[in-house]
Amino acid sequence: MLTKIFGFNPKETKLRTEIMAGLTTFLTMAYILAVNPNILGETGMDKGALFTTTALMAGLATIFMGVYAKLPLALAPGMGLNAFFAYTVCLVMGHSWQFALTAVFLEGILFILLTVTNLREKIVDVIPDTLKKAISAGIGLYIAFIGLQSAGIIVDNQATLVSLGNVTQGSALLGIIGIVLTAIFLVKNVKGALLFGIIATTLIGIPLGVTQYNGVVSTPPSIEPIFMKIQWDSILSKDMFVIVFTFLFVDLFDCIGTVIGVTERAGMSKDGKIPNLKEVFVVDSVATTAGAMMGTSTVAVYVESAAGVNEGGRSGLTAVTTGIFFLLALFLSPLFLSIPAAATTPVLVLVGLMMMGSVLNVNFSDYLEAVPAFVCILFMPLCYSISDGIVLGHLSYIFINLLSGNYKKVSIGMLILAVFFLIKFFI
Repeated sequence: MLTKIFGFNPKETKLRTEIMAGLTTFLTMAYILAVNPNILGETGMDKGALFTTTALMAGLATIFMGVYAKLPLALAPGMGLNAFFAYTVCLVMGHSWQFALTAVFLEGILFILLTVTNLREKIVDVIPDTLKKAISAGIGLYIAFIGLQSAGIIVDNQATLVSLGNVTQGSALLGIIGIVLTAIFLVKNVKGALLFGIIATTLIGIPLGVTQYNGVVSTPPSIEPIFMKIQWDSILSKDMFVIVFTFLFVDLFDCIGTVIGVTERAGMSKDGKIPNLKEVFVVDSVATTAGAMMGTSTVAVYVESAAGVNEGGRSGLTAVTTGIFFLLALFLSPLFLSIPAAATTPVLVLVGLMMMGSVLNVNFSDYLEAVPAFVCILFMPLCYSISDGIVLGHLSYIFINLLSGNYKKVSIGMLILAVFFLIKFFI
């Protein structure tokens, strides 16, 4: 039954492993329950309703992924996309949050059309193999950077953009302690090392004054203030076109990059082919559309899924476990929100280390392959964007090969994709 419903293979994994992996993924990305309401709340949306919607969409979409696509991938309202929603569309461009939700809804509809016509799968197929290998490593650096930043180990600096924070106290000190402790668990081959790292770091944070206990149980707020607030005014305007295209573009390549990176790390892809890829895209597009109706920004596959994969998660049961914990969080929000950001830093940093292993498959003696791969890896953390890393890596691959006379390595599909990439920069 487990094999039929979740793609569970007893030769590859165990029931306990899948459940532990699902819990690890949940704890690693549970921060979205606090962060998403805070970001979207800047637009005037009800924060209580946003918390409920965030937990509901993350739970239901991730369970849908586990049952339908049978892969250990978790979804929730996407970081970066929620910031674009709030700060750019609403606060800078001056549109209402209802207008922004409409743009997300239209994006979801377009994604469904792209999925049923197999265009999203074809886009994955035309991405060069060397970039597929580089994407996992780039994501590794990207999520490690996010982890260091969330704990305050790395902070912004007006002179140098980034610098080392005050690591002798508070959240930054806790993050470093957590990295060392979790690394020791890994060295000692402790089963569930990442999960125990989160728990131990959270407990150590109590005497340090970083972990704040907020209770255990609460009643989830109503989603009525933000439910079904689609606004059809001005849907044919230039602003709507630009916003929908931006949402579509970023979500498309963030999703592709994350799925490639996580499945490569899990050893699931065979000959460059990802199992059940179309099903993944169906879940992603349906979740985005439903999320807009429920009142949140674009729902996306989370790179933190790699945390569960590194705990041994290999089937949809991992995703279903993660989704169930998100639904439980509706009633246990004070407990889960007590976990400080610094407690997830060790997982993000060490999973980033593990994902860097794919860089060994890049042929660095061949500059036609090495330079685009390096560009892809480098620009993901520097641009704070998976999609920008893919775009720049893809364009550099095409330009270097064409200008070097290696025309056969550049397909028509690659060139068509490059045109859309260039449009993105000029729109």
